[in-house]
Amino acid sequence: MLLQSQLSEVVDAQSASFLNKNVGWQREALSKISVPDNLALIITGIRRCGKSTLLFQLLKQRFNNAFYLHFEDPRLAGFENEDFTRLSNEIARRNPPVLFFDEIQILENWELFVRQKLDEGYKVVITGSNASLLSQELGTKLTGRHISVELFPFSFSEFLGLKKLIHSEKSVSEYLRKGGFPEYLKTDNGSLLNQLLEDILYRDIAVRYAVRNVKTLKQLAVYLLSNIAKPVSATNLTKLFEIKSTSALLDYFAFLENAYIVQFLPIFSYSLKKQIRNPRKVYSIDLGLFTENSIVFSEENGRRIENAVYLHLRRRWKELYYFQEKKECDFVIFERGKLQQLIQVCYELTADNLERETDGLYTAMEFFKINYGTIVTFNQKDTFTKGDKKIEVISLDDFLLRSF
Repeated sequence: MLLQSQLSEVVDAQSASFLNKNVGWQREALSKISVPDNLALIITGIRRCGKSTLLFQLLKQRFNNAFYLHFEDPRLAGFENEDFTRLSNEIARRNPPVLFFDEIQILENWELFVRQKLDEGYKVVITGSNASLLSQELGTKLTGRHISVELFPFSFSEFLGLKKLIHSEKSVSEYLRKGGFPEYLKTDNGSLLNQLLEDILYRDIAVRYAVRNVKTLKQLAVYLLSNIAKPVSATNLTKLFEIKSTSALLDYFAFLENAYIVQFLPIFSYSLKKQIRNPRKVYSIDLGLFTENSIVFSEENGRRIENAVYLHLRRRWKELYYFQEKKECDFVIFERGKLQQLIQVCYELTADNLERETDGLYTAMEFFKINYGTIVTFNQKDTFTKGDKKIEVISLDDFLLRSF
């Protein structure tokens, strides 16, 4: 339990620090979000991707005042249910138009408090670094009272703006190596991303899910980061790690995905059993995280490009698959059950791989009964036709600057 004076001091200190933040490079997400009346805005994303900076930009652009509180502050470690009343007193004393709560989901009954503030007429914005812990409560106490937005590390266009670069082969190569974590881009200090992975594994996974074997969890995380753009099977990996069952390993997969370290792409099938039974392809949430934490012995440019394409698609869509029916197509994109695009990724089209890459796309086009597909390469542009079917070949930098 906290004293009212203690809580007031923490609020004042955090507010001063928050209001002195550097406004940073304006995030693309800023123009796409709104803070509605009667609904909580939930912003989730991996740690250090810029959620607090986005809140500050939101404040500067649309509000003249806000109440801000980050609940992972060690001074709030003793926060109990009774302290929500004291928190309400602090809010009422300041009477702001909007409430910004960072990582509030670590508290029990937080959703009841948020619902109360919404009923009192406040606008509420919540940020969190674990999708699952937020969604559990959102699906119960806040059903119909929230909208959700995901924030990722910098996109290629944001990377260009921050670094003051033009889009070119050189700049896209740098993006493929460095990714989009803001502080890493400013400092080029790889230890920041080493420490970030450690923090997420311990704070967002081991502590919250009571994972005892943290060593194995870390080994699994590094293995997955080292195998981006490859299919992985929980059944096969139980033989490599000290995890007793496939179901336990699948839990670890879910922990890592909910904490936004990696993302998994299922195979497309109209059969849910086939989706579950087949391996899923794994991608890093950021290529800088791959660069600094994976164990690889080459540049892996082809896999880097595929990961970059996945992230660009994932910012726009959630219903993504890979296709495999004799031939393979890297990405099948749906929205509300309707096919949007078919995309193949290849570092470079050559005489040796041209037939394989185009046949994979043509096979998917035939299967889904559409006449257009795209191949993304590092720097090539071309067009291929086969009957009434057309394939456009575009460069990675052009693709990453496309808006959908």
